[in-house]
Amino acid sequence: MWFKNIKAFQFNNPFKFDDEKLQEQLESMSFRPCSSQEIASMGFTSPFHKSEALFHKVDNRYWFVLKKQERMLPASVVNAELAEKVAQIEAETGSPVAKKAQQDLKEEIIFRLLPQAFTKNSQTHGFVCTKTNVVAVDASSDGSAEAFLASLRKVVGTLPVVPLAKSSQQDALTTWIMKDAPAGIELLDEAEFKSPSEDAAIIRCKACDLDAPEVLAHLQSGMLVQKLSVAWQERLTCIIAEDLSVKRIKFTDMVKEQTQDIPKDEVNAKLDADFTLMSAELVEFIAALKEMFELE
Repeated sequence: MWFKNIKAFQFNNPFKFDDEKLQEQLESMSFRPCSSQEIASMGFTSPFHKSEALFHKVDNRYWFVLKKQERMLPASVVNAELAEKVAQIEAETGSPVAKKAQQDLKEEIIFRLLPQAFTKNSQTHGFVCTKTNVVAVDASSDGSAEAFLASLRKVVGTLPVVPLAKSSQQDALTTWIMKDAPAGIELLDEAEFKSPSEDAAIIRCKACDLDAPEVLAHLQSGMLVQKLSVAWQERLTCIIAEDLSVKRIKFTDMVKEQTQDIPKDEVNAKLDADFTLMSAELVEFIAALKEMFELE
């Protein structure tokens, strides 16, 4: 359950959960499988195996898991059946089928096929640190992060958060390559540059020396850094994007080996230890990002 991505947010004002009510609040939107006629179902599930607890708390860090189940009904299957049915009706009546009638037929086909459709499950993990007033969601897309926040906001009544970065940090990331990276940051070998002009040209560098003249020439011509691979304090590596979303997080062995002595069959104990360690590291990393980019 080690996070691979971060969409980070911060509270406008200090925030606290009501621990005594939180379980009950989450139960109002607990996960349940799709019914036979539902396309999707979403709700909170336990971070632990075979547990009814819908959150886990460690040192003012609250871990939540939002689970989604979707019925996989390919549009091609529905459209093929619809075309066959429309052709049959037109052959029998000698008249074209109106658009409204076709839509009704399509809904009938979906209603009939849905119970037979396979289901796909996905989970979005996130934690809220009420000590530092930040939220970290393990999501690679804004949509998944917003769904997590909206669901949590719905059950607790309020969640006044804003993105960690309110504006693009392209200039700062460009400075890291052109001049110096902040203390604790080591530049790696991958970056993406984007032109601010109307053509919005993009250049991607992989396995490159970012100090090489041919690489720096792109920045000297006016392009800006859109994404940058870095290592932080020998504790993790990642890709930092201009909106301060973080992707492809990999914690170093120095970090992960701290929980290696827990037996694999003690699943929940391992989950607890991993979350405790990982969330503490990410809280520090997010604090470092705020300092490095001079965010309020």
